[in-house]
Formats: sequence, C-alpha cells, structure tokens
Amino acid sequence: MAETFVGIPKKVTAHLTQNEGLSFEKSAPGKKGYRLAPLDVPEVDPAALLGASYRSLNAQLPELSEIEIIRHFTRLSTWNYAIDLGMYPLGSCTMKYNPRVNEFVSRLEGIADAHPYQPEALAQGSLEIMRLLQECLLEITGMEAITLQPAAGAHGEFTGILLARAYHQAKGNARKTVIIPDSAHGTNPATAAMCGYEVVNFKSNPEGGIDVEALAKAVTEDTAALMLTNPSTIGVFENEIHRIADILHAKGALLYMDGANMNALCGKTRPGDFGVDVMHLNLHKTFSTPHGGGGPGSGPVACKKILDPFLPAPVVERGSDGHLRLNYDRPQSVGRVRAFYGNFGMFVRALAYILANGPDGLRQTTEDAVLNANYIRAKLEDVYELPYKTPSMHEVVFSDRRQTKNGVKTGDIAKRLIDYGFHPYTVSFPLIVPGALMIEPTESESREELDLFVEAMRQIAREVEENPEVVLNAPHFTRVSRLDETTAARRPVLRWRRQ
Repeated sequence: MAETFVGIPKKVTAHLTQNEGLSFEKSAPGKKGYRLAPLDVPEVDPAALLGASYRSLNAQLPELSEIEIIRHFTRLSTWNYAIDLGMYPLGSCTMKYNPRVNEFVSRLEGIADAHPYQPEALAQGSLEIMRLLQECLLEITGMEAITLQPAAGAHGEFTGILLARAYHQAKGNARKTVIIPDSAHGTNPATAAMCGYEVVNFKSNPEGGIDVEALAKAVTEDTAALMLTNPSTIGVFENEIHRIADILHAKGALLYMDGANMNALCGKTRPGDFGVDVMHLNLHKTFSTPHGGGGPGSGPVACKKILDPFLPAPVVERGSDGHLRLNYDRPQSVGRVRAFYGNFGMFVRALAYILANGPDGLRQTTEDAVLNANYIRAKLEDVYELPYKTPSMHEVVFSDRRQTKNGVKTGDIAKRLIDYGFHPYTVSFPLIVPGALMIEPTESESREELDLFVEAMRQIAREVEENPEVVLNAPHFTRVSRLDETTAARRPVLRWRRQ
C-alpha cells in the first residue's frame, strides 16, 4: 500500500490504515460494549436448560468498548464506495440510483408488515400492488401474461426456459437444443443446460449482431428457443429482430429475450411487438430496486398467451365479486419457483418508480441513458479502441488494444480508475471483445459527473503512454492495495480465526 499520510509518523495514523484498528486486533479481555441489569430471576444452568443444543466452547468474539465498536464500523463505512458518492459505470449491470421515495413507500405500515399467510380478504392492498405492477410491466413489454415469482434475472431466465420446455412438451416434443449467441449474458448457457437442453453456440457477425442467414441454417425442428439479449452485451440493438423471430417461428421454436437491458428500450419499443415470446425483466436494473447486496432482486417473466397456462402458480386474478385472489388451480403450471409470491418489497419499489415517472418519464429515462452512453463513447473513442462501430444503445464497450502495447490491460486501467474516485467499469466482459472495458452510465448521471469520468479515463490513457508503471501498480490511494486475485480465488479466507 502506498504511503498516504506523507510526512506524518505512522503511529499517529495507524487507526486509519489497512491492517490496524480492526475489532479483533483491539480486543482485550474484560472489555464490554454493554451492561445488563442484574438478574431478577433465579439463575439457571444453561447446559441443563438447553441440553445438547448448548454450545460448550466459547465463541471467542472480540471484546470491545462501545466507542471502539462504533468507531470500527463507522470507519469501515468510509472505506466503501456507494452510489451516494459517485457514478457506477458497471456495464451490463445498470447500477442506477435507487430513489429514496421507493424506500419510503416500501416501509409504510400495512406494506412492510404484511404477512404472506394473511387471508386474501385482508391482503387486497398487497394483491392490488402486484396486479397493478403486472399490468404496468405487460404494457411496457407488449406481452400478454406474467409471473412476478422469480427472485432475480438468472432465476427469471430459468423460469422462462422452463415455460418454453413445458410448451414444447405439451405439443409432444420438448426438443433438444437452445441457440445462444456469443454476445449473450453468461447465465444464458447455464440456464439452458439446467433445463435439460444442449447449448448451441452462435457466433456474432462483424457488427456484433445476429447473422440472420446463418441463423436460418442453424434453426431446426430440434431447436426449442433462441436466447437473445437485446440490446446485446456490446450495447447493440438487433435491427433485424423481426426476421429473427420469423425464422424461429417458422420452425416452431420460441424467441426468448433476456430483458436485462430494457433500460435501453423502456418507453421506446416493446419486445412483444417485435416477436418475442417470453422474456424476463430485472427490476433491480430497469426499475431501480436495490441491486446485488442491497437486494433481494426480482426477475419477473412475461410471455405471450401460448405460454400462459404454464406460468408458476399462484397467479393474481380478479374474481367475479370484484375482489383479487390467488389462483392455484393451474394444472399445466411448471410449479412454484419461489416461496410465496416473489420478493414483495421489490414489487413495491418498482411500482413506485413506474408510477412516479409515468409513460413520458420512463421514455425520458431511456433516452437519457442512451444519450449518456453515446456521450462517453464520443469523448473516449479517440483514446480507447472501439471494436464495433455499430451505434451504441445504453452502454459502450471499448477494448484495451491500444494500451496493451505498453503492457497495460483493462484490469490495470480499472484499478487506476479507483484512484480517481470512481468505481471500476465492467472488466473483460463481454468475452467477444478481448480486453473489454464495458461502460454504462445509466440515466442517473449528470453531464458534470460524466465529464469527470471522461477526464479520469483520458488522464489514465495519457499515463499509459507516459508512465505505465503508475497504472500497472494502481491503486495507490486506497485502504487496501492490489490483491493477489489468483490466491484469493483459489484459497479464499472466508471467516476470521483468533490468532
């Protein structure tokens, strides 16, 4: 780690540096951060009370005072990067800002404390939230039926291909293969394999899209579906999507769309209108619910009527008496894919986002996301290689080809970007771009923030030319220096042990 506190004795700044000031290193026998009131009941031997469940060995937890605990966790919080501090340029992930109003609404009494076992008659408000979100998502996607159950995007993929399999089985032949382009998300092949299909890899054309003539030869009566990410992971929209759908449908196959990149389409065009049969949506990407560790996620699956009978049960329906109910009577259903009805808190947040924006606002977010990505492209394509000249949508993918001449790779550039106060972009993905720098600013960022990011990336490009060692040894100003990623992957330290 570089010397951050130049000229100041290390002992003065020890509590701020990487390996000191941690809770277990400050532990001392007898320290406590609490004081319990004296017992006012007879003391009982816990071993006698708990029997075999009683833990005989001391847990050996750190012993600290209250102020030490507070300072420890407050200090750790300052080591983290957050959307509250700056831009997340992670391509493909769509790490947009999560509006605080979403969080406020999701915590309202009657919503946050609604129990999944409460009678339907007492859950009409919760069911109405689910019904309205379903209607909004169907309108946005141009589809005809939907389930909210899946808990994430990859879970939505799994559910969508299960629907496709059930559909083909009902027609007497589950079919054998699923075609997946090399520009697809990495979870797509895993999904197809988990559903029992053989994966057929499909090479992109020089523009980064689908070669429709080659696809026509690849699709057979054994093809169950094509799993297409549109726009693709290089940020390119499939302009011949109608022809792609026609080729599949002519052979009885289905078009599955990975809807992870709907942030480039929402309010502008609808997958159902250009031939998609089934797709998933990432509420944490397009509709601003928390992402990753801030989750849980949510990956609703929308489909055409032909797949409606196979949707997971239960589904929300309005009965003849006008009340909403959960219908479990679906004999062709693929079965439940999630406990209860999905991650309800995410439904609330997504619906709050949709209603707050409205149709015009959703369209504006899409336009701003695409504009921001193209702004970055225009500002950086003279210093970073642009492997595909096809117009970009919501994200732009550069390569490190120019920088590798000086021994610098995309991972080194990402590490150096941390020194400039930004979270790294997505590194080395998609795989069809060697040394990829995948950047997605989303609509959240202002021009001022984009300009700061652009200047940081341009400065790094200059450093690569003038003093590549600075970049190769980055980051220099972080709490933790560059890690041995190989050892971390092969021998991870997953828990602390007292020395």
